[in-house]
Amino acid sequence: MLAWRYMRSQRSEGGVSILTWIALGGITLAVFALIVVMAVRSGFRTDFVDTIIGANAHTSVRSSVYVDERGATTRAIPDYEAWVERLSAVPGVTTVAPLVKGQVLANLRSANAGVEVFGIRHDDLLNLPRIAEPEQQMGDISRFDEGVAIGWGVASELGASVGDRIKIINPNGTRSPLGVTPRVNAYEVVYIFQAGRYDIDRTRVYLPFSEAQSFFNYDGAASEIEVMVDTPEEIETWDVPLLRAAGDRAILWSWKDAWGSFLRALVIEDIMMIIIMSILVLIASLNIISGLIMLVKNKGRDIGILRTMGLTQGTIMRVFFLCGALIGTVATALGTLLGCLFALNVNNIVGFINWVSGQDVWDASIRGIYKVPSELQAGDVIFAVGLALALSWGATLIPARRAARLDPVEALRYE
Repeated sequence: MLAWRYMRSQRSEGGVSILTWIALGGITLAVFALIVVMAVRSGFRTDFVDTIIGANAHTSVRSSVYVDERGATTRAIPDYEAWVERLSAVPGVTTVAPLVKGQVLANLRSANAGVEVFGIRHDDLLNLPRIAEPEQQMGDISRFDEGVAIGWGVASELGASVGDRIKIINPNGTRSPLGVTPRVNAYEVVYIFQAGRYDIDRTRVYLPFSEAQSFFNYDGAASEIEVMVDTPEEIETWDVPLLRAAGDRAILWSWKDAWGSFLRALVIEDIMMIIIMSILVLIASLNIISGLIMLVKNKGRDIGILRTMGLTQGTIMRVFFLCGALIGTVATALGTLLGCLFALNVNNIVGFINWVSGQDVWDASIRGIYKVPSELQAGDVIFAVGLALALSWGATLIPARRAARLDPVEALRYE
């Protein structure tokens, strides 16, 4: 009752209502920002990893350099079918697909684009979630063996649509006595996909496996073998079983090897962002100290009277602790509510900002993904709430102890 009365009192009555509102607003905004930052952070990592393992192999099995029967050094895998059979027998492996890869030039009319061609079998292409079930698509993937599948960005760069015939130019084409003649083939675009990652959509072209073997001079061979497992987040635990199954020449290159440095940078960024946002919550919580110190100073006479009436130091401390704890609890609740609502509707808010500003504030070519990622996790919300309550309640203890130790004789000396 006393705490609530002191909280509602006006400045003319010895209250500090303005400082109370400042502390309340500061903690609310700090908790709101912390929850939104953590949701976007979690969403970015989830989307980033999902697009990697949804459109690429969990690990690629390649061959070390060796000398073939013609005396040439190569990394080709001529016995890829045997490799596929052995790798498929490893428990937990879900998909094994031979692949032929190469970087070429794509052309349509006067437009050109550097692309990476993936020669893959139709059934294996259907096992890539981000390709078979993309965010957007045009055409019919069932006609893949009749042409090529290209990314949304490649289609935009070339101005291509389903039914157009694009030229694929391989500079390492046919060898002749006059030198190397570039190989040029034309293929019908039968399928256009948007995998969700700008760099994939901007460079990826899929070609039927047998056609890619001929086009890249891999007759009867594969350049590598893609392997999918049931626990891609733990891909490093599969190194030994896969190497044993593949044989002595095998080399593994997992998705963590390809993107490990970026993922480690994300972890460091996550830690720093959490620290920075936690400091903001701490700074906002310090407003409670200044407000309660003013309240204790203004209520000195009341504290002296209450002490002479028999209230103990512990009771006085609880009164002022409740004052600060109430501010921290209400502010944390408001900040959590606003932060959760913002995190759940962040793309709608960004869309509104785009409409108001008349420009795209989220550039996929810079950030790699097409929308602001947001994933509200219960653990992140609990962490934000716990941190805010701990800091705000902890900050309350300092002025509450000062109020409890106030000497009633000194408080009433001049009254």
